[in-house]
Amino acid sequence: MNLLLLQAENMLNDNLAEISGRQVQHIHNTLNVEEGSKLTVGLLNHKIGRASLIELNENNAKLEIEWTSNPPAALPLTLIIGLPRPKMLKRIIQTATTMGVKEIYFIHSWKVEKSFWQTPWLTKEKLIENCILGLEQAKDTVMPNIHIRKRFKPFVEDELAAISEGSLKILAHPISEEACPADIKNQTTLIIGPEGGFTPYEVGKLEDIGFTSVHLGARILRVETAVPVLLGRLFQS
Repeated sequence: MNLLLLQAENMLNDNLAEISGRQVQHIHNTLNVEEGSKLTVGLLNHKIGRASLIELNENNAKLEIEWTSNPPAALPLTLIIGLPRPKMLKRIIQTATTMGVKEIYFIHSWKVEKSFWQTPWLTKEKLIENCILGLEQAKDTVMPNIHIRKRFKPFVEDELAAISEGSLKILAHPISEEACPADIKNQTTLIIGPEGGFTPYEVGKLEDIGFTSVHLGARILRVETAVPVLLGRLFQS
């Protein structure tokens, strides 16, 4: 981790925090620092600062903090993904969070196996855990909002127009004639299908409400690869 992400329960007062568990083990085993060392910290959904390690033992640490900066700007993006295989899900959440996505929807589609919705990686605790790992990697503090939608047609017909209103609407779909745009500045809604992609019916429903199908070239990428490639292309700066 590149930042120790603190939560409200860690704060003893505005500038003093106590941590334990995974973060203390990281101090011992990875950072290998001693009392008096300086660390980068952030408070969940608040600022980033520099902390002095004033107490350290096997299980706990106390930090005296000077808050110095705001978290990095979020991407102007709503990301919508056909629910991936469970083994890919946590990596996608961490990657999207690290890259600054703050609105993420996982949706059902015809090629999403119903069993995927039973994965423990979709529990609130696991979603938060993987978001925190992504935030710590990126030196960010603002928790993404993750939304679960288990029915494709009601989501598209009843919600998606309002969610994407006023944004550039992009559907990543390999069977398309238009190349993905690059280095855009607009608020964007990006939809990525599951492994195997969307069906022609699903693509038609999305295009009916204004989404433009685009491709990334001749190669077909896995969802976990497509996410960082698309985000890096769309928001190069």
